[in-house]
Amino acid sequence: MNLRLSSKRFHHWHFVIFFTVAGLLLLHFMLRIQPNFLNAQMQREKKVAKVREQIRDKISESVRHNEYPQIIEFEDVNQSQKLTVHYTFDNEIQIQAEKLLKTYKPDYAAIVAMDATTGKILAMTSYTKDVAEGTNLAIRASYPAASVFKIVPASAAMDKPDLDPEIRIHYNGGNHTLYRRNVMSADVNRWTRFITLKEAFARSINAVFARLTFEKLSTEDLKDYSSRFYFNRSVETDFPIDISDAYIPEEKNYELAEVASGYNRINRLSPVHGAMMAASIAADGNMKKPYLVESLRDEKGKIFFQAEPEDVSKTLTPAGAEKVRELMGATVSRGTGRKSFRSLVRNRQFEEVELGGKTGSLMGEDPKGKVDWFVGYGIRGNEKISIAAITVNKQYWTVKAAYLAQTLFKQHFKEEIVQESYNKKIRNASR
Repeated sequence: MNLRLSSKRFHHWHFVIFFTVAGLLLLHFMLRIQPNFLNAQMQREKKVAKVREQIRDKISESVRHNEYPQIIEFEDVNQSQKLTVHYTFDNEIQIQAEKLLKTYKPDYAAIVAMDATTGKILAMTSYTKDVAEGTNLAIRASYPAASVFKIVPASAAMDKPDLDPEIRIHYNGGNHTLYRRNVMSADVNRWTRFITLKEAFARSINAVFARLTFEKLSTEDLKDYSSRFYFNRSVETDFPIDISDAYIPEEKNYELAEVASGYNRINRLSPVHGAMMAASIAADGNMKKPYLVESLRDEKGKIFFQAEPEDVSKTLTPAGAEKVRELMGATVSRGTGRKSFRSLVRNRQFEEVELGGKTGSLMGEDPKGKVDWFVGYGIRGNEKISIAAITVNKQYWTVKAAYLAQTLFKQHFKEEIVQESYNKKIRNASR
């Protein structure tokens, strides 16, 4: 009996020693190869960044004028060669976006569609009514961010574990005004109203975001999250993008209330950046670097450069992003985007498509006119796309930005749904 127990103990310790030694050897191996792997990855990323910088130098002037050269001269190892440029555009989305702007003819407009999981620019179009060949309005950050900036304080709040979309906030004053006497006082009186953050975001109530910032956030929160969303930062990619400005006051004053609600002309946003913001919410807080060039090929068709997705920022946590999507979903289902999205939201064919967005409007100076924004996303399975649309009108509206985005979402996902339905019928028929 004792002999058997001893034998079992021997085998037990034999296995313990074996696996311990094996584990140590594996750990030693991993520690040796990890630096090499990380170094190779860093070198690849540096190479991609360098090529993208060279591409930007070659195509920037053309892109600023809505032109996309098919052939570029490229210098590599003291040798110049002609390379064919393959862009990331989705032809169907690009054609539809161009058609929409030519049909409705706003004074100024731009649309950007982006793959939220990779950063590919699927469409980028710009329109100026009175000029045949205007500048590319999609890459300019000369427009007030308006209520689109509400995404920043909303994200800062939703990233806090003790806050959620149903938090109730009290406010005084109108839904779309921002009077000093109303937002600077925390008094509750018989005219005070209480509302959930979800409803306030959906209806874009300025005073609520002022009170949210005063009561639940700090100025450092707004600085942190505006930086996470890439305000005041340069996007170093393969095409030019203006830096979007965000000024955050140091004190909790009326100026901060204006900033938090988007009720100012100081904070500015480009359509490309708007698409990046919406994309990061759709992608659980992972902001991807946008890029325009898929690949470069030499005269023999050999790939000289192949683009790779690149993370640029962690805007908020996955849990926070999920809560912000709840806010943005309410915008299109019952908020400021409900009229434009009504037919799409109610269409049972699109039940599997998750939609969300944020609208914004304010008078702008460059170009001069009433700015109308929509930034949002569409999610179906693993596919996640974001769209930023902007129109600027001197006097009369011809189309709302939200309607432009809705039309593109509908067209894109309808084709996919129809194609999948057709493929399913073919598979069933072949059984």
